[in-house]
Amino acid sequence: MYAKIRTMSEKIHVTGLESSELFEFIEKAGEPKYRAKQLFKGLHERRLRAFDEMTDLPKAFRDNLNEIATASTLAVESKYISEDGTRRYLMNTSDGYPVETVYIPSTGRDTICFSSQSGCPLKCDFCLTAKLGLLRNLTAGEIVEQIIIVLNDVYGVGTATPHGTNLVGMGAGEPFMNFENLIKALGIMSSEEGLFIVPNRVTVSTAGIVPKIYEIAQLGNRPHLAISLSAPTDELRTKLMPINKRWNIDEVMKAARVFEKSLKRGERFTFEYVLLGGVNDSDEQAVELAELLNRYGLRRVKINLIPHNSAEQLDYHPSDPEQVARFKEILESNGVSAYVRQPRGRDIYAACGQLAAKTVDSGS
Repeated sequence: MYAKIRTMSEKIHVTGLESSELFEFIEKAGEPKYRAKQLFKGLHERRLRAFDEMTDLPKAFRDNLNEIATASTLAVESKYISEDGTRRYLMNTSDGYPVETVYIPSTGRDTICFSSQSGCPLKCDFCLTAKLGLLRNLTAGEIVEQIIIVLNDVYGVGTATPHGTNLVGMGAGEPFMNFENLIKALGIMSSEEGLFIVPNRVTVSTAGIVPKIYEIAQLGNRPHLAISLSAPTDELRTKLMPINKRWNIDEVMKAARVFEKSLKRGERFTFEYVLLGGVNDSDEQAVELAELLNRYGLRRVKINLIPHNSAEQLDYHPSDPEQVARFKEILESNGVSAYVRQPRGRDIYAACGQLAAKTVDSGS
């Protein structure tokens, strides 16, 4: 669908290098090792996207960097601002693929929803992003750069990362199908000498890539986990989320149980449930969902109920507000913690399941 419009540069994207890799890069460039720390701080603490702006580096070194490396590969094509303050950024990679990132302001904190892939391979029936298919995985540098671009736009270049900044890997793509680059990017962003956004402030959503749920359970320093469920039975979930053919509800629940055992004191994880009017939102289905969680003994879990975000290309509509409240009440009466996620940025196609590289008429 999206033809490559530029040849991918062979320059090294240093924004995606871990500290050890940056030291090696600096050494090969013939520079003293302390330049690696200077460069890392310039890229991540000061959030500079051009070497020429890093005036603490010698000009000869900056000229050399411009020849062999790049600090920025994403270009912002469009920015849309919702009436509720949400911002959606439509960016392009250096080889012409779309990347979307969303900034969601709220009292006391902000949230940046980043993408892990351009497009998505999973074909969830209620998700507009699925219409794109998978274009390609994003690199660790492209994941990090999304956050830098948004912070610079909202707060200005060179400012400290706001303490209340949260990240959610719920943009375009299935993060666990780009697991290595995802974990590398989160590690880079957690550095105290850079963005300093620690894993405890990050939530990653998966449609249920079971092997990676087991893998992330083994990580000592990891983000919070959200698993997209959206149906209490295999028959319905397979229709809504074809990934269920590969890993069914039983396999997902067994992995979730292992993950739950690895939680720290006071920590919980999340199941996401997109409410589709007349499809998966009945009283009976609420009871089935509660029974499902109770059957697997899952206690340190909450359900995020997400009223569907409509689009012309999708044959679904959101549940009535009264039924949303009823569904939540039934879950809670059966011992399951449930919360309703309020939609943000629907008017600019920034809400959950709406990212599809669409252009809209909006202020920017």
